[in-house]
Amino acid sequence: MKKKGFLLLNLIAALVLLLSACAPAGGAGDVIKVGGIAELTGDIPAVGASFKNAAEMAVQEVNDAGGLEVGGKKYKIQLIIEDNAGKADQSASAAQKLITQDNVVAIIGPNASRYAIPASEIAESSSVVLISPWSTNPKTTINEKTQSAKKYVFRACFIDPFQGRVVAKFAMENLGAKKAAVLYDVASDYNKGIAEFFKKTFEESGGQVVAFETYTTGDKDFTAQLTKIKDANPDVIFLPNYYSEVPLQIQQAHRLGITVPFLGSDSWGSSELISLCGTDCEGYYFSTHYAADNASPVAVKFIEAYKAKHGATPDDVAALTYDAFGLLWQALQTAGKVDRQAVRDALAKIPKYEGVTGVMQFQEGSGDPIKSAVILQIKNGAFVFFANANP
Repeated sequence: MKKKGFLLLNLIAALVLLLSACAPAGGAGDVIKVGGIAELTGDIPAVGASFKNAAEMAVQEVNDAGGLEVGGKKYKIQLIIEDNAGKADQSASAAQKLITQDNVVAIIGPNASRYAIPASEIAESSSVVLISPWSTNPKTTINEKTQSAKKYVFRACFIDPFQGRVVAKFAMENLGAKKAAVLYDVASDYNKGIAEFFKKTFEESGGQVVAFETYTTGDKDFTAQLTKIKDANPDVIFLPNYYSEVPLQIQQAHRLGITVPFLGSDSWGSSELISLCGTDCEGYYFSTHYAADNASPVAVKFIEAYKAKHGATPDDVAALTYDAFGLLWQALQTAGKVDRQAVRDALAKIPKYEGVTGVMQFQEGSGDPIKSAVILQIKNGAFVFFANANP
């Protein structure tokens, strides 16, 4: 009897697996499944919170309107968000789960490059679209072995070579800097990559990088590196590091008597930076994806809706997440069916998309949009638009 029961359980399990394998990817009945991977816990939870807020808002808008029309049929969206806990291996396993168990049509996220890169490898090998809202490192969309573009991985943001050039030129042309110093996390693809791109552009433009100092993720004491930077006497210091680290670095620099301006990258863009840094960050600049106080009509509509729902101005992660979902909706409608390959093909052919963070243009064979950046200044405890930076 036990043997028969065991065999029956095995038969049922096998049948479930077979039915799962035969089910259409991403959709069943009147529902389209979309996956999300975010840093809800771990080292940058403010990023995960912004992602979740914007993702749920994008999905709710579609569902409240009766669903997304694909191929003449209306579908409700089912959003499944996985927490990667700020870990690379959990990013990869979250992508695997969403693809093989939840059977999503596409994945939005992760955000930080060090988490997006491993997830993108899973998506690419599984032939499932992944759109990262905020990952700017080139490795996210490039096959490391062949150095060719990944076919199923896209992003809603600009990439670090462009951002590195923007900040380097701003330092020279707007701040008159001839000597620069850099402090960055050598263990993070994002921090390391943008630091190197900044250094390359600054030096090619006739400047001198007099200190190029490193630390490792989780470090709290930067006194030794900042002392070397102070001794090198730079005109400006570039910190391409996350909002959770920058305040401590700047506060320690000020205690050492460093008074030159600090510059940052889009990883500064969380309001948590101002909360943690206070007046120590006043007057400093960073590059990012959009300016809430210099917004287009498309962006104004999103900002007002986000404020009404969450009681706060959306940061760049929220805006880019909303744009990533907008790109997916357009691809699904263009594809005309809920099919992973059809969605990928449609997404690859979107020539232009007007989003919250500006107009994006995609070139055939690349998941990286061509788009502008902005420079924001921290002024009176707020992020204020300072300048546009075009490609």
